[in-house]
Amino acid sequence: MRQIVLDTETTGLNARLGDRVIEIGCVEIEARRLTGNRFHRYVNPEREIEEGALQVHGISSEFLQDKPKFAEIAAEFLEYVAGAELVIHNAAFDVEFLNAELGLLGLPSLDKHVAGIVDTLRTARELHPGKKNSLDALCERYAIDNSSRTLHGALLDAELLAEVYLAMTRGQETLGIDLEAPAAQVAVIAPVGGRLTLVRVAATAEEIAEHESVLDGIRKESKGKLVWTAPETGAA
Repeated sequence: MRQIVLDTETTGLNARLGDRVIEIGCVEIEARRLTGNRFHRYVNPEREIEEGALQVHGISSEFLQDKPKFAEIAAEFLEYVAGAELVIHNAAFDVEFLNAELGLLGLPSLDKHVAGIVDTLRTARELHPGKKNSLDALCERYAIDNSSRTLHGALLDAELLAEVYLAMTRGQETLGIDLEAPAAQVAVIAPVGGRLTLVRVAATAEEIAEHESVLDGIRKESKGKLVWTAPETGAA
């Protein structure tokens, strides 16, 4: 599955009141690896930027005066995301703004161009209920360096979100049994006095943490109904 991690910056918070997209940043993931294929455009919104939004992203109306309008980059953007699964933090916000831009051009909504949309905010809330799940909080939780994020920026935030997403979902494909164990994990068997001795290889702290993360996800999905935690019944 080709995935595109996407973020936008806008003139304000309300697309329904006419706020517009001013920056789009995307990075591509294939086979759970960043490919280096990026899409990044600043957009002239043809309206002023609200002061509150300016304080968040630092992108001024003057800076955007000579940038292309959304109509000029729409085809290129849609070609880049076509058929991919989008990964967005608080997806409803970005999707609403992009749909508003597409609607002004008489184009179909974003979901008609892509394979699906993953909301990482929803995923984070399921994995970490009751905790802060902003992008900064997730970067801290998963030990991802976000020290360069002094202001919001669509491309930088997409890059950080891609790392968060990969860290947050890294246990999803580990329930199967590998046919070939990595060399460092192969148990050593040596004959001693005509018998075989199995040398145990202890799991690392990171592997234990990943294991607990997977179990935690299973526990939430099953609402705590786990066979291996059920009390034993009957006499031995």
